[in-house]
Amino acid sequence: MKTSTLHLERDPQQVVTLTFDRVDAKANVIDALFVEDFERAIAELHEQTPRGVILRSTKKSFFAGADIDMIFEVQRGGERQLFELVERLKSNLRRLETMGVPVVACLEGAALGGGWEIALSAHHRIALNSASVKIGLPEVNLGLLPGGGGVARTVRLFGLQAALPLLTEGKRYSAKEALENHLIHELVSSPEEVLFKAREWIEANPSSQQPWDYRGYRLPGGGAHSPKLASLLAIAPAMLREKTGGAYPAPEKILSAMVEGALVDFETACRIESRYFIELVCHPISKNMIRAFWYHLNEVNAGGSRPVGPSLSRFTHIGVIGAGMMGAGIAYVAAKSGIKVTLKDLDLDRAERGKDYSRRLVQKSIKRGQLTDEGGEQLLSLIHPSADVEALKESEVVIEAVFEDRSLKAMITAEFEESLATGDGVSPPLLASNTSTLPITGLAAASNRPERFIGLHFFSPVDKMKLVEIICGEETDEQSLAEAYDLVRQLGKTPIVVNDHRGFFTSRVFATYTQEGMSMLAEGVPPSMIERAAALAGFPVGPLAVSDEVSLSLMAKIRKQTTLDLAAEGQEAPAHPAHSVIDRMLELERPGRAGGGGFYDYPDQGGKRLWLGLSHHFPVSENLDDPTPLSVDEVKDRLLYIMAIETARCLEEGVLRSIRDANIGSILGIGFPAWTGGALQFINYTGLEVFIHRARALSERYGDRFSPPNSLSQRSLEERMFL
Repeated sequence: MKTSTLHLERDPQQVVTLTFDRVDAKANVIDALFVEDFERAIAELHEQTPRGVILRSTKKSFFAGADIDMIFEVQRGGERQLFELVERLKSNLRRLETMGVPVVACLEGAALGGGWEIALSAHHRIALNSASVKIGLPEVNLGLLPGGGGVARTVRLFGLQAALPLLTEGKRYSAKEALENHLIHELVSSPEEVLFKAREWIEANPSSQQPWDYRGYRLPGGGAHSPKLASLLAIAPAMLREKTGGAYPAPEKILSAMVEGALVDFETACRIESRYFIELVCHPISKNMIRAFWYHLNEVNAGGSRPVGPSLSRFTHIGVIGAGMMGAGIAYVAAKSGIKVTLKDLDLDRAERGKDYSRRLVQKSIKRGQLTDEGGEQLLSLIHPSADVEALKESEVVIEAVFEDRSLKAMITAEFEESLATGDGVSPPLLASNTSTLPITGLAAASNRPERFIGLHFFSPVDKMKLVEIICGEETDEQSLAEAYDLVRQLGKTPIVVNDHRGFFTSRVFATYTQEGMSMLAEGVPPSMIERAAALAGFPVGPLAVSDEVSLSLMAKIRKQTTLDLAAEGQEAPAHPAHSVIDRMLELERPGRAGGGGFYDYPDQGGKRLWLGLSHHFPVSENLDDPTPLSVDEVKDRLLYIMAIETARCLEEGVLRSIRDANIGSILGIGFPAWTGGALQFINYTGLEVFIHRARALSERYGDRFSPPNSLSQRSLEERMFL
């Protein structure tokens, strides 16, 4: 049997290989066509009564999962068709695993989401020991839950307690990790061995069943009514709510499907799972998250903001000037990507200390089993500390990563370009400045090649943060932008592209978040209320806590530099209520975490806690005459709206080049809540008319910074501006 999505092949030993092979796509997906073909294949298998079934794929991945376009298009009132399709898929997966013959899944590529759910219907799973094999259920990252039996089967395989992180964290496991976590049964070294082991297992296990189909089966770790699990199930909802702030419905629905499904038979558990799945599919938050993390992120990583003309660049050697925290982090991620790095500082001792950062990260990876001793040595061998500017000549890209001082950056640019003057005619490298606020056009003025000068704003810590903001100066050419984009992708990072402006996009919008938090503190809002409201809104870190991490002294330096720059242009720096808070904290010698303490104390024992002195220096307001006292919802709105408004301004002013870069940048770079789909999508989610009305109300109460930009106010209220 052969269809457009799969085919069956029976060998002389009566073992049937069911091969997934979507003819019109690069990957196998679950959609109506596949379900129809799969149903016919299962019917044929039942007629043939083979000795065993092998599940394979001809694609690079085993199975990509459900058709996201199909899911995204489902709206309230049209969910019945998808519900029936999901139930048909589950019915046939159940028929497959209850045929009474062994079923083996051969995983030679990624099996994620719906693909992993198909693999879970097999009795035995064998994976190729390859970096291309990724296994897991990442649906929660799109605001969904596994709807193809993934919840029911995972709970029955591992029990409620062990299944909870597998289902609610969306982690992707390597082949080795999958074996260690008992997701797969065998790990082999070649495709030929995959098939050999599959046939060997079928021969040795002629009458296979799923564990829950054996007489006397008990849920691992105890059932939902088990005394051992009573305390866990009692606090699990609160633990999830604490983690999500109640802003993300998917983890809570997953927990409900898990517990309710554990109380009933398998088929009923699958039906419960389907109902929760459809509920999430139609939820506006899942639409937001799918738009951001599927459509927009895929477009960014596919080169959506890269110039189309220049050919793809691959880099073998880069230079980094400045071996401090940022430069050391850039050197590490480059070496981890297989790129040779010259790490330069004023003297060799400082450059070596920069390499120590990579040594520490390598040791941590080795201890965790993520890296071998040999792999660690190879990574470190790619980083070459130096105090000699001449050592940078071999670099294809040089990234300057010193601290935010315009004159220092200009001096380094001039020194480096002078060292190139006696070159041998080789094309000079791209020069990039790692800066978070200083305009690139101004920095490029120190260069003899402003068209080959660009901004690369990495985020701290570089080894963990996925985003890089690429900033084009007024003279940056397309070749330079393309090279910068290619380097960021080679480093495994996600690039967004913006035009030049003070603070660019991310730093400019991030500043509104921290400043709004400090403004509320100055108004007498309890600091615990500010931080808790931020968590409930979905922000990963509160504005006061993140201000401590950034450093109040750095904020003051940036403000001073901005004031000087604007004065040179004949302009006056805008005042903000947060400035007095920063100045007062610095007077109190509380500059932030690195300085020993800021809005929080950081004791040696135990976690951080809000500084008790805040209540003395910023007393809580007791204005009983206020007709509209500040609520948690008001605090949440102030934080969300101020960032969305500033993002809209960046779009209006041409700083932002695209909607997708705005949404992805706001989530990955500055912590805008992922449930919104990004800062601009938040406006869509709220509704343009409602958003403008609320923004004006906030403006009347707290100042012009909340006034909606003209680009919002002047548009038709029926038009969804940012789709």
